[in-house]
Amino acid sequence: MSERKPAAVVLGGSLAGLLAARALASTGARVTVVERDALPAGPEPRKGLPQARHVHQLWSGGARALEQLLPGAIGRLRAAGVSRVPMTTDMVALSPHGWYRRWSESAFMLPASRDLLDWVVRQLALAHGDIELVERAEAVALTGTDTGVTGVRIRAHDAAERTLSADLVVDATGRGSRASHWLTELGLPGPERREVDSGLVYASRLFRAPEQAARDGFPIVNIEPDPRGAGTGRGGVLMPVEDGRWIVTLFGGRGDDIPKDPDHFDRYALKELRHPLIGELLANAEPLTEVTTTRTTANRRYFFERMPVWPENFVVLGDAVCALNPVYGHGMAVSAQSALALRDVIRRQGPLGSTPGLSRHIQKAVGRTVRAAWDLAIGADVFYPGATETGPTLRDRLLSAYVGRLLYTATGNGRVARRMTDVTALQRGAEALLAPSVLVAAAVGPLKPPLTAPPLTVEERKAAGVF
Repeated sequence: MSERKPAAVVLGGSLAGLLAARALASTGARVTVVERDALPAGPEPRKGLPQARHVHQLWSGGARALEQLLPGAIGRLRAAGVSRVPMTTDMVALSPHGWYRRWSESAFMLPASRDLLDWVVRQLALAHGDIELVERAEAVALTGTDTGVTGVRIRAHDAAERTLSADLVVDATGRGSRASHWLTELGLPGPERREVDSGLVYASRLFRAPEQAARDGFPIVNIEPDPRGAGTGRGGVLMPVEDGRWIVTLFGGRGDDIPKDPDHFDRYALKELRHPLIGELLANAEPLTEVTTTRTTANRRYFFERMPVWPENFVVLGDAVCALNPVYGHGMAVSAQSALALRDVIRRQGPLGSTPGLSRHIQKAVGRTVRAAWDLAIGADVFYPGATETGPTLRDRLLSAYVGRLLYTATGNGRVARRMTDVTALQRGAEALLAPSVLVAAAVGPLKPPLTAPPLTVEERKAAGVF
């Protein structure tokens, strides 16, 4: 007789949940994924992922984790038309400290529509024979005690309820997670929580790129907000994606008149940002959709790893642990790295159901994967008016001052720019920014004079019709 496989239940069938499911299946578990929506058969929108209409990118740190979990995923994305964009070689970015130069590659980015990325992940993850998908159902409560979770009670779309027993329950339900509530229902204390809400609102629209720009490729354009200097959250990103299209996301802070219609969208891009480049580029692009807006941009982190006690057989990851302002593009990469950490801890510590303290080890590892992205996000967002009740902490101010100095140095120092890009891409830890050579470079400042115009090439300007 064959040995019984441990059972795992993953709550949430989006990117974080499916990667967690594949990670668990690779350790020998039999996995059931519970998802509220009916998932589409192709790269199409779904109700439970409204943010898919906005800019998404997968930084290289996340892309490498994705490839380890789902071999062949990057190849499938490339075959579907997703570019591999070298950073900062193919990015034109205006920082609060000036235009960045386009240095030689140290990291890369995969800019894709979220529908396509989720579809590729869904295909590869669900192809595993030990992963079962239960659609149109949601978790109601955990079963078990304050010392150990034994499963989860779920409710189907027809209101029928049943209990799924499990050696591990993983909550990957995103910003709407009820993990904190479920823990208190079991008699445990609530976790420490911090929220930093910049108040940014996004407006996005899809365009057909000019023919030559679509054919020859075009850099990502990023007009960053300047919350400390200009005191505004106005900014925008133009991101080339598959099929010769551009996704453009514009954003603004509290009190800004965020565009809700096409005419206002074009005018905002041209007149309200710190530079009109995105608006100038849109003049020669063909609109494909209406304007979509969202206000779900707050950074929120639960410090589950700091709880004095943690139940066996329960893990939280993805946005359910750390939801980040999408403007920094870290959410998907953090989810992939957290799923990889889940797999690696199980392989190192022992199998599900027979290793005391395993879920606590996993939760601590997940906490480490979100640390750099969290610090980068709140290091900027905490300075927006009203972002927190008490304002920036001393740690926030010190961290922001140092990172700001590095970003200023990066406008004219390629070595520092590449080091910053490596950390931003989540392929190196934040400790890389504390190396003696980086500290000295930050003290010296930029080695080249500031750029006075966007670093587009003549060929790129011609391709986009901007002269």
